Amino acid sequence: MTERRSEGSAEKRVPAAAFGADVPERLLLPGVPDATVARLPVYLRVLGALSDRGTRTVSSDELAGLAGVGSAVVRRDLSHLGPTGTRGVGYDVEALAERVSHMLGLTHERAVVIVGAGNLGSALAGYAGFGSRGFRVSALLDTDPAVVGTPVGDLVVEDVAALEQVVARTGAAIGVITTPGPAAQSVCDRLVDAGIASILSFAPTTLSVPDGVDVRRVDLSVELAILAFHDSRRLPAELGLAAAGDAS
Repeated sequence: MTERRSEGSAEKRVPAAAFGADVPERLLLPGVPDATVARLPVYLRVLGALSDRGTRTVSSDELAGLAGVGSAVVRRDLSHLGPTGTRGVGYDVEALAERVSHMLGLTHERAVVIVGAGNLGSALAGYAGFGSRGFRVSALLDTDPAVVGTPVGDLVVEDVAALEQVVARTGAAIGVITTPGPAAQSVCDRLVDAGIASILSFAPTTLSVPDGVDVRRVDLSVELAILAFHDSRRLPAELGLAAAGDAS
């Protein structure tokens, strides 16, 4: 029986080899922390914006400010890419963007299948920004007979009963789950059985997966609850300031 674990049950360090053979071994340090991996796409987005503005070089302080982190964090993160900057000059924007793209494995296209053709799944399927980062949404699937066969952008919604065949046909490397919570584990199991080892889940539930399968979960209700927490702490402080002003 395959041992399963809940997502996030253990801290992981990403082996450098996971980023592809197109990255020279000397440029990678063994074991890249998850926190660094999470920040690299942010740096890439900032570098893309700088490139669009015609900026050729950027300092670690500037990159840190635009990314919303400390400059020491930037330098530590980028040290995993090998030598990248020049003292007194900074980082070459284009060269650094290319290095980060290599590190993230974004130098070749990855096919993505989305299971759940509701509002969220359909919106994700139609998002044009994925293509610029090397992700191609190759299929959108659902269980509802009223939805199956309807067009969504360039896709036609397919029956989830054919999930395994769709994964094989498209060569999908990533599965996205946008189903209701009760259906998510079953969909996850089928994606894994079909050979998918990278899953992004928007379902409001924790998924159990075998070792070797990576799950990233985005729970919008949790994010809103966090914002509500901070907002509720901010309101009494604002009321206190207002009361002090009235008293004076």
